[in-house]
Amino acid sequence: MENPLLLFPQLNISASKDKSYYKVMKSTIKEEPHKASKPGAKQKRNRLSLLLQKPEFHGGDHLAKPENSTKAANVPPEEAVKWGESFDKLLSEKAGLEAFTKFLKTEFSEENIEFWIACEDYKKSKTAHELLPKAKTIYETFIQKDAPKEVNLDFQTKEVTSQNIGQPIITTFDRAQNTVYRLMEQDSYPRFLRSDPYLNLVKGRNPSRPTLRRRSRSFTVNDFKGVRPDFTVW
Repeated sequence: MENPLLLFPQLNISASKDKSYYKVMKSTIKEEPHKASKPGAKQKRNRLSLLLQKPEFHGGDHLAKPENSTKAANVPPEEAVKWGESFDKLLSEKAGLEAFTKFLKTEFSEENIEFWIACEDYKKSKTAHELLPKAKTIYETFIQKDAPKEVNLDFQTKEVTSQNIGQPIITTFDRAQNTVYRLMEQDSYPRFLRSDPYLNLVKGRNPSRPTLRRRSRSFTVNDFKGVRPDFTVW
């Protein structure tokens, strides 16, 4: 009896396995996982691309955005002009002190004004019990050698101040504070008065509001709507 003719030879289980269609089927089965993996990898790349487009992955973008208006930015020009009368006048105003502190941060010398503020707070202590911990903190932060915010003091002033730390009194830091005050008055204060942020305040400009640029007008498609061409010129 002759073997029946099969329309689908791959279903002929009695056929020999060394035939070519077995090899084709085996290679097809091996390639199927690779083909299936390609769409998965593509989907992963798409998900990663969408993930990188989220705002939290662009943390540096917020640096370019203007900050909220500070008190110094809302100071009337008349008040800002008074800051130029004297250094004491500048520090006596809260907005002036904030503006000057912000300026010193741009010069990496904010430790001077921070030391001066700490000394002012120290002198407001009402009891002797409050003086010792405050004096120790000020000394370790601003005065001792290699302090994290060490201020520039002459040798004699630093020695006198260090000797009085053991038994601090209300005037323990007066000499050091006056030294730093004169340094800021003679050095940092004149530069502050010449700085752009201060000059903008005097002129009534808000540094947090950038100047708008006027764009030149260009023709668009809408400009030519309803206009019939004149072929007489040709």
